[in-house]
Amino acid sequence: MSYDDSNIFAKILRGEIPCHRVYEDADTLAFMDVMPQSPGHLLVIPKTPSRNILDADPATLSKVIPIVQKLANAAKEAFDADGITVTQFNEPAAGQTVYHLHFHIIPRYEGASLKPHTGQMEDHGVLAANAKKVVDALGA
Repeated sequence: MSYDDSNIFAKILRGEIPCHRVYEDADTLAFMDVMPQSPGHLLVIPKTPSRNILDADPATLSKVIPIVQKLANAAKEAFDADGITVTQFNEPAAGQTVYHLHFHIIPRYEGASLKPHTGQMEDHGVLAANAKKVVDALGA
């Protein structure tokens, strides 16, 4: 299948849909997930159109992976997490629902289950406050 530029992340990149940004450079954008599975759940996307990791240019991956690592460390610090889950889904059978390459960074805590990823959106005030925590951790 080919890349569909009407997906929600492409719209976010074009500025058609707002997001709570925590990081941006020439190649990558990171923002809060609006349906977080845990406080501080982030999404990291390349700006280059890629459906998923199966069709991404290796050069794109070489730019986005260091940012995933940087933000995983920032999220762990910002949310005093015991660990970090990084997930990335490819095609419907694997759970992919948005067809733009993206990585989930999810702070984790001993004994705490993840909330479902579908359902009610988080309050934008909470998302803005959580975004600030990550931005502050990046500046530390």
